[in-house]
Amino acid sequence: MTTLYRIICLFGGYICGLLETGVIYGKLKGVDIRKSGSGNTGTTNALRVLGPKAGLVVFLGDFLKSFIPCLIVRFLFKPDYPDTFLLYVLYTGFGAVLGHVFPFYLKFKGGKGVATIAGTIVGLLIPKMILILLVLFVLVVALTKYVSLGSILLMVEFLTLYITFAFQGWLCFDPDVSSSRSAMIESIIVAALFAALSIARHRTNIVRLLQHKENKLHFKHTEEAEK
Repeated sequence: MTTLYRIICLFGGYICGLLETGVIYGKLKGVDIRKSGSGNTGTTNALRVLGPKAGLVVFLGDFLKSFIPCLIVRFLFKPDYPDTFLLYVLYTGFGAVLGHVFPFYLKFKGGKGVATIAGTIVGLLIPKMILILLVLFVLVVALTKYVSLGSILLMVEFLTLYITFAFQGWLCFDPDVSSSRSAMIESIIVAALFAALSIARHRTNIVRLLQHKENKLHFKHTEEAEK
């Protein structure tokens, strides 16, 4: 039964992740975001192509499509699985990220999943982790103006913190219960998949960062884009 729950969470998350906020908002403004800027459907490209308002709308949409499902799964599973429910939350979030990154109706070409991953991280409801990651991301972007660098370091730190918190016993898992301990290890693997997928999606950014050719944060806001 628990295997079925994993599948349901993963598939349900994928369906929620298919809501491509950037594509929808762009069409409302008469702009195909996939053919503008970097061609990415996520927050950063929406910010650069359509301006701050679009960036905020797209971020919130992509954030909520994982955050809300994760909260629902937490609410449903925590009463019956108090020492393993975070695993199901992670599967749901990972499904949402896959839906965002690989939407079947857009020929599997979506965004990089940063906002959707952020929704999952916040959906885990681990205050210390959320605060540390938020401060890290804001500082890196503020100091370097590289959103990609902030996103990459965010995922590395997320995985590091998750593993640390898990082995310190600060999460829901009970190390004295074999099933809970196994779920903890599995959850670390899923968290590692989050990080690996995000970093892989940023591979071209990594190359440009190493070559000092990466674009710094700026946004293009034209009257035409707002029509």
